[in-house]
Amino acid sequence: MSATAENPPGRTAGAAGTATATAPAPPAATASASASAVEMRVRARVISDDPLYRAIPVALRFTAAEPLAVRVVFPAELSPEDTDNEWVFPRALLEAGLLAPTGTGDVRVWPCGRVQAVVEFHSPEGVAVIQFDIAALRRFVRRTYAVTATR
Repeated sequence: MSATAENPPGRTAGAAGTATATAPAPPAATASASASAVEMRVRARVISDDPLYRAIPVALRFTAAEPLAVRVVFPAELSPEDTDNEWVFPRALLEAGLLAPTGTGDVRVWPCGRVQAVVEFHSPEGVAVIQFDIAALRRFVRRTYAVTATR
């Protein structure tokens, strides 16, 4: 599978926009797992030119039916179409990007210090740069392997 993201038709990431938050939100993560799927909700930060950043809820999803792919779902409020934005890309891209910069297509991932990772989403509407706590992404990747190991 290539490093280019597969973005379903009609679903695009909105541009980062202007941040309006006045204080950082504490990172939070909730997870649910079944025998064949993992869903983890995390707080991420939209990075923009504004010195303040905006915290957003993001859903990370994986199903054993698609063992090579992960999904990152952004809330509808970030979309010009007012619909959830779902990006599908290789799990290997996410995993590799936690260690070193990777990706050359629609999705690029790189570590940002020891505790953050940046995921950059490119669409015809613009670029969204989202910062995640690296520990949450590592937990998510680890849980995806646990699901595929039980099959």
